[in-house]
Amino acid sequence: MKEITFDELSELPGDTYELIDIRDDGLTSYGMIPGAVHIFVDDLGTSESLAAIPPEKKLVFYCEIGRMSKEIDDTLDHLKGRDCYSLSEGYVGYIRSGMTAPADKEEKRKRAEESIQKKFHKQLFSPFAKACKTYKLIEDGDRIAVCISGGKDSMLMAKLFQEIKNHRQKEFELTFLVMDPGYNKENRALIESNADALGIPITVFESTIFDTVDTIEKNPCYLCARMRRGYLYSKAKELGCNKIALGHHYDDVIETILMGMIHGAQIQTMMPKLHSTNFEGMELIRPMYLVREADICAWRDYNDLHFLQCACHFTDTCTTCHEDGTTSSKRLETKKLIAELKKTNPFIESNIFRSVENVNLDTVIEYKKDGVRHNFLDEY
Repeated sequence: MKEITFDELSELPGDTYELIDIRDDGLTSYGMIPGAVHIFVDDLGTSESLAAIPPEKKLVFYCEIGRMSKEIDDTLDHLKGRDCYSLSEGYVGYIRSGMTAPADKEEKRKRAEESIQKKFHKQLFSPFAKACKTYKLIEDGDRIAVCISGGKDSMLMAKLFQEIKNHRQKEFELTFLVMDPGYNKENRALIESNADALGIPITVFESTIFDTVDTIEKNPCYLCARMRRGYLYSKAKELGCNKIALGHHYDDVIETILMGMIHGAQIQTMMPKLHSTNFEGMELIRPMYLVREADICAWRDYNDLHFLQCACHFTDTCTTCHEDGTTSSKRLETKKLIAELKKTNPFIESNIFRSVENVNLDTVIEYKKDGVRHNFLDEY
């Protein structure tokens, strides 16, 4: 399929083309190019929305990085005889094209910080501070490595850490740590640009994780996630930190609980803090534990911020992965299930969250403690 660049597209009258986002729901939920319509790539051959687009209009398809859109079969029923293009660099290119100009950085930083202090204080800072207090995530003398992937969750976490440090409730130090596992130069530039615009003084170190997992056919996301955490622990300890902070939020927690039951036949949760088993004296903390994803997205959109969801080599094929190695398809499936259940039970999310706080061992057939299985017949 022919390619078209952003510059070439901007020279065309807006009424002469239709911009079509072919990514899955997991990626489009992070944002779309304004004016685009969403038609998933697998539906291009049957979509009534695509068939309804006037035949004289050019069809400009885009994916995450411009790879999948370039490979669209233009012999599909609704594409035959149409003037079709693939948008070079895709959505990532669109994000990079909007990098903040130097003159705008101070204004963007102030707006982001003021929105945390005022407009989103109840939705963001309060649950962040509550999690830190409830689960004792921050103690005097801590040196915390705030791990930044470049996405909305970790970037907001960094700003919330800066805000809570200003309150001087505890005496602790922060290092804002970014690992480059093999990003292309444009994606790394976007992370650095966003951090600079938001006033986050990042420390970047490099690894070769992407090259390592590139050749792995089975569960590359899982291996990548495990390796990333190990590298972060190692670098944080090298820098004198005793804790690493990850940006998992409330929705991640309840989705993990439900996915464990549905896909793993087990009841477990994503803990607010953990001792490292391989790095003595190190802890992992999750201060966003009580923050809702919808509120994170609202803060991002209010401040007109654009972040990468995933910058790995597999972005167009498996979309994105989570810290536990699960791909977005399972996460998205679970999100939809929770949303469907919420229609008849408005308390479904809090009930799922609280279910792992109210485990009654008297009614559990079997459970594990420190790797040892205990059966109810043992004490029956």
